[in-house]
Amino acid sequence: MDYEKQQVAPWNEPELAETDSGQTAWLTKKMLTLGVESRGVAPVPVDERVGHPYSKIFFVWFSVNFNILSFSAGTLGPIYGLDLRTSCLTILFFNMLCCLPPAYFCTWGPKLGMRQMIISRYSFGYYGVIIPCIFNLIGMIGFSILNCILGGQALASVSSENLSWTVGIVVIAAVSLLVSFCGYNVLNWYERLAWIPVLITFIITLGVGGKHLSSPPPVAPITASSVLSFASTLAGFSITYSGLSSDFTSYYRPNVTSWKIFLSAYLGLLLPIVSIQCLGAAVVIATSYVPDWEAAYAGGDVGGLLEAVLHPVGNFGKFLTVLLSLSVAGNIAATFYSISINIQVFIPALTFVPRYVFSIVATAIVVPIAIVGAHRFYTALTNFLGLIGYWASAYVGIILVEHFVFRKHDTSRYDVNVWNVPRHLPSGIAAIAAGVLSFALVIPSMDQVWFVGPIAKTTGDIGFELAFAVSAILYLPFRWLEIRLRRFV
Repeated sequence: MDYEKQQVAPWNEPELAETDSGQTAWLTKKMLTLGVESRGVAPVPVDERVGHPYSKIFFVWFSVNFNILSFSAGTLGPIYGLDLRTSCLTILFFNMLCCLPPAYFCTWGPKLGMRQMIISRYSFGYYGVIIPCIFNLIGMIGFSILNCILGGQALASVSSENLSWTVGIVVIAAVSLLVSFCGYNVLNWYERLAWIPVLITFIITLGVGGKHLSSPPPVAPITASSVLSFASTLAGFSITYSGLSSDFTSYYRPNVTSWKIFLSAYLGLLLPIVSIQCLGAAVVIATSYVPDWEAAYAGGDVGGLLEAVLHPVGNFGKFLTVLLSLSVAGNIAATFYSISINIQVFIPALTFVPRYVFSIVATAIVVPIAIVGAHRFYTALTNFLGLIGYWASAYVGIILVEHFVFRKHDTSRYDVNVWNVPRHLPSGIAAIAAGVLSFALVIPSMDQVWFVGPIAKTTGDIGFELAFAVSAILYLPFRWLEIRLRRFV
């Protein structure tokens, strides 16, 4: 693609929008003067794509995942009856697999200058993309809720009765809102630094509690069903980043080396997820042998568990627990940023509302739900991660087939100028039909607390694998027929 000649549909800055009142225009202009990003879903013009350090995308993903939510996801392995060795091997193998799609999608941002759900319009269509966008919003809001709960728990655990979970949740959400409100540049700066105190804290945690960590034999024989069910929750953790990948690379120079972007993103995802999830599995297995840890962990209080592990170092341990509670802010801030973009895809009429407004909307949605669900964390976590991976797998299958088969692995076949012209985009019928029909096999293959399908009773949960395979297979003939009927890609 000749990037110098690549044209992008014109973008009017929000302060120039005709609908702005005098006061609103003044406020918007002030925000822009302070460096707050207003651009939402509109593609980034080539002359504004100036980012290039590959370390940026590495640290974005590293900080997003180097936190106590990754730790809590690892604790689910022992809950499924797995010992430490099996938990860690499952964590390693399935995350190596599930981190591939989001890392690969990061390479499209520099080439196209488009956000992930806008790129998805070239498969799902202008209106059809609203469906995956809704699921993507549910997933991001769900993760933000879980992060707020965990951060609030950890913050409250260091203050005895002086600080409730509710106050902790509000504090965590407020910090995250501040970063996401400012936009891309501040988010990148924050993520480059946020992981450092968290790394130090986790190293100290390992040093203080390491003597209690061991790998006792499992209480009951490990089954393939339990491994696959745990793997399904891991898929729900990692592969769902596919729906927001290019949101963080659309400001990169178009001539960056794709494999370097891919490798930076892949390692940024894989390293923190695997290491911290394995630590979570190890600590939870040890709780049965350390009474203080077991008491603190009652009711699935991950924050209380970490505070108990760090208790031997006294007030310094409380300080470290506060740092761990704030570790989720990096994830929530990045997620709020993508939520603010996805809302504009979901409701196209809101395209000219400044992006930062929707960060406030996201916070207003997340905080009350997190407060209500705070005391049912583990039930929410297992149910949510198990379900959210299914749609994401189907989405990945469809997007990859579109790119490799119908776009010939060539980004020049995506006409950037028609990003908001419905008649020049696919109808979306093929993508929606493939995704919906794939669930004819996914549902019988689900193994959830509230439902176990007939296939899953024998095999364990293989829903996310089938969602990917079946949606990809169905999309091939459906999309071919759509192209034949409409006579253009």
